[in-house]
Amino acid sequence: MKSLFIDKEIKYTGRELAPHWIYKNFNVCGDCIVSFVGEVDVKLDEMVDIEDVINVEPIASKKMLNFIIECFDCSLSEMVWRQRLFISIIKETLEKLDKTVVRDGDDLFFDGKKFSVSIATKSITSTLVHTALNIVKDGAPIEVSSLTDMGIDNIQKLAQDIMDAFCKEVESIYMAKCKVRGVSEQ
Repeated sequence: MKSLFIDKEIKYTGRELAPHWIYKNFNVCGDCIVSFVGEVDVKLDEMVDIEDVINVEPIASKKMLNFIIECFDCSLSEMVWRQRLFISIIKETLEKLDKTVVRDGDDLFFDGKKFSVSIATKSITSTLVHTALNIVKDGAPIEVSSLTDMGIDNIQKLAQDIMDAFCKEVESIYMAKCKVRGVSEQ
């Protein structure tokens, strides 16, 4: 699993959650995770989460820390497992900074308010996850909390710590799979 922090602001519109977007734009091929900071403005016609479309709940924020994960060997069910693992890693990373964070499925809450969005989906060639954390509260359609509320200002370091922990976990899972002997009926 490769990782990259993209050191330029990118507006996330939903179109970035597409096969090979990372490869085409940043020359990182294969299973990978990237992160970047930018405004988020996902209109209903670009939404992947059908429940949010039905409930007319677009996603918007003036500044979020975005992560996109792309894997080429996972079913959608497996990618949802990876998404939940990723959310747990974000929670653990923030708890190491003495922040009290609550996880409910793929949602994270601080001070009783949601501060994350996340979705897993499947393309014709890969499975993908987009997860984003509010850096500021501005522009969100609901009352939210943010990394600023937590007193976190080194966003790039936070992003790198989260990506490093995720890549380490994926590698550990791969090694756990490779090191065992198969068994048969007795």
